[in-house]
Amino acid sequence: MLDRVVDECQDTNSIQLEFIRLWAGSRRNLCVVGDDDQSIYKFRGANIRNILDFETIYPEAKVIKLEQNYRSTQNVLDAANAVISNNENRKSKSLWTDKGEGNRIHFRQFDNAVEEAEYIAYDVAGKKREGVADYRDCAVLYRTNAQARVLEEQFIHAGVPYDIVGGVNF
Repeated sequence: MLDRVVDECQDTNSIQLEFIRLWAGSRRNLCVVGDDDQSIYKFRGANIRNILDFETIYPEAKVIKLEQNYRSTQNVLDAANAVISNNENRKSKSLWTDKGEGNRIHFRQFDNAVEEAEYIAYDVAGKKREGVADYRDCAVLYRTNAQARVLEEQFIHAGVPYDIVGGVNF
């Protein structure tokens, strides 16, 4: 039975790792969960070495890689594998799924947010016009609310109806 569990260990700092070591005590009965490719808090002191060196600190540790993905298709995971394989100082892993190949991924690079939003709005309008998809079949996910305004403006300009979920219309 495990006494101690630490989640998101890749985002711990050096002081937190020392606390974890003390917390585990002499029994060293500890479970940590983390993914070195998902470390995003270096700016606030997270030390990626905490997860990368875990087996050195705890040589008795058993490592279980969770590589199967239950949500995405293989094309999405192949793209993710190609991106994360460029990370320096990482543990090897290969994401896979049994959900099939899925649709091809398309990559576009834009010079600014307006150009990006314009492309999205006209792509959705084109899918509707060509009968490939209905508006209700399309969703745009964005990382920050700052992106919402320019997307909304371009949807209005393209005549694409939209609903903002979890946010406020401008």
